[in-house]
Amino acid sequence: MPPGIRQLAGQGIMQGLGMAGGGFGTELIYSFIIIIASLMIYFGTRELYNLTSHKGIKYFRQAFLFFAIAYFFRSFIKSILIIFNVSAVREFTPLIFGPISLFLFMYSSSMAIFYLLYSVMYKKWNSNKIFWFHILAVLIALTSVLTKDLRVHVGMNIFLFLLVTLIVCLAYLESRTKTKEHKYNLFVIYQLLFIFWILNIIDILVPNFFRVFQLLLYLASIAIFLIVLYKVLKKTGAA
Repeated sequence: MPPGIRQLAGQGIMQGLGMAGGGFGTELIYSFIIIIASLMIYFGTRELYNLTSHKGIKYFRQAFLFFAIAYFFRSFIKSILIIFNVSAVREFTPLIFGPISLFLFMYSSSMAIFYLLYSVMYKKWNSNKIFWFHILAVLIALTSVLTKDLRVHVGMNIFLFLLVTLIVCLAYLESRTKTKEHKYNLFVIYQLLFIFWILNIIDILVPNFFRVFQLLLYLASIAIFLIVLYKVLKKTGAA
């Protein structure tokens, strides 16, 4: 890279950091909390799964591992947007870091939701569906990278959100037992995770969409993950 271009690039990065230092710090703290909470849920349920070999716990654990991966790449994407002062991740082209990060974020976030869905439906679905979920997640990620029309992205994710919500609602209605209150609480938590999943995806694809309510969105997302973490720790006797 010629010295003049390198100098301009360096000035652009420093200017972006100076203008958005507060936002950059907020993004790092938000992602750090979600990643740590997700990993604590994943590792906190390991012993419980080893003792019971419960498939629902297995898929639940995998969901939060993918949540941790997704939020890692989400923080990378948001850092790109802030540091280089661009309005969309597709505008960042050096070494195609932006598109690669977007692909990995969309793939891992989709798989997090699919595993969460599978943890509810594993008794009715055979294990072969996991393979097709991976294929579907790859297709969603490729569409997100290759398609520039935001309406396609938002519409696709809203459709997927509604489909997942419908499946979980039907599963809840079909499984009402004496543990109805417990299942209802779990149903509400899953629904909130689905909602904040779609909102975080929209926040990545349309960075200025939630500018006014962004902090509220972050706090609500953190609260949901911490509630799940508390319930896991309580279930495993660690809290």
